[in-house]
Amino acid sequence: MKSISRKASRGRTPLGEPNPIDIHVGNRIRMRRNLLGWSQEKLGDLLGLTFQQIQKYEKGLNRVSASRLWDFSVVLDIPVSFFYEDMDQTVAKQSPRMFSNPEADFTLNEDMEVFNADPMQKQETLELVRAYYKIANRQAAKCVYELILALARSSYLNSKEDADKDETSDKK
Repeated sequence: MKSISRKASRGRTPLGEPNPIDIHVGNRIRMRRNLLGWSQEKLGDLLGLTFQQIQKYEKGLNRVSASRLWDFSVVLDIPVSFFYEDMDQTVAKQSPRMFSNPEADFTLNEDMEVFNADPMQKQETLELVRAYYKIANRQAAKCVYELILALARSSYLNSKEDADKDETSDKK
């Protein structure tokens, strides 16, 4: 049986399905909306959209334009880059550009790789810091702080021990 190959239309995959990047952006919109405790209707009201349109954006059925993405970032109080954080490499390779030119060499911009490597640039870090400072009981906050430090030290020591074991076995 011969496979049917056609040009992706309007940012969809060659099979006509929503683009994985659009789905990722929609998932990030949904995640932030849920973190804020907002309904699709409330977000729609703030953006002048129906809840059905928000639903379509969140599922990746409708693509989010650049100007609309800006509106989402303002209303949700996040940087535009938030929508692309934690995107898997295989998803990133599903850009419409790749469908129109499959032989193109795909590489992520080095700046984006540095951005993703810096935890201080991640939305998760900002949310963690904000949540920490919202803890009214400062003694409890100090315990949470010490727990995080202890977990980080433990993880570091375990990874260092593993590295030392690997180095020792390489010398044998």
